[in-house]
Amino acid sequence: MQLKLSKPLAFFDLETTGINVASDRIVEISVLKILPDGNKEKYTQRINPEIPIPLASSLVHGIYDKDVADLPPFKKQAKNIANFIGNSDLAGYNSNKFDIPILVEEFLRAGVDFDIDSRKTVDVQNIFHQMEQRTLKAAYKFYCNKDLVNAHSAEADIEATYEILLAQLERYKDRVFEDKNGVKSTPVQNDVKALHQFSNVTRHVDLIGRITLDENGVEIFNFGKHQGKPVSEVLKTEPSYYAWMLKGDFPLYTKKVLTAIKLRDFNK
Repeated sequence: MQLKLSKPLAFFDLETTGINVASDRIVEISVLKILPDGNKEKYTQRINPEIPIPLASSLVHGIYDKDVADLPPFKKQAKNIANFIGNSDLAGYNSNKFDIPILVEEFLRAGVDFDIDSRKTVDVQNIFHQMEQRTLKAAYKFYCNKDLVNAHSAEADIEATYEILLAQLERYKDRVFEDKNGVKSTPVQNDVKALHQFSNVTRHVDLIGRITLDENGVEIFNFGKHQGKPVSEVLKTEPSYYAWMLKGDFPLYTKKVLTAIKLRDFNK
């Protein structure tokens, strides 16, 4: 199938130092431009973000400080990138929430006038999520081929959830899953420990993700100016940060976890 286009559509993806639109930077951009006649043009370029790349981010995209140290920053490449994109409409996966805002921020810092208002934007993830809804009602229909009656009634919802799990165990009992590191397994097993490990895809320590575990199992901050830094290290070098968090608008459980880490390290 060929896309029906009146002007080019540029699919693009960014690798970045993090997920904060205001403060994080691009370390790689790749653009696939589809022309109205069906021809394709590609552009891929790594970029010196001019700030350190957190280890947690490098482990995701495989780009480390040394890989971009000798490359020009975005401001030196901005015009080339803008010229390649031209007047194209934009497309991506989660691009409306993440990639487009970060790209526009970088262009603004570089002083390049990149008009976003005149472009159409296609977010493939949004199409996916709307067409394949992730509601309990949709899951019940998908796995059990039943319509959920009295949805949002606690009793009906919990019965449906139980049936869905049973159906998942049957559907995926021999299904091979490959994670982002290429490790293969059959994780959906009739075993609560295995289901726990597979369904907890995040490594939050405090439930909401202000404190998470890095690849070595070390607690790190997942927000703010100390994002990516070990909690223990920050509490030792900047004790006032602990007091600020205790007084701040954080959940009580986050404060409890923070205090437990502080007391643990203090008693070592």
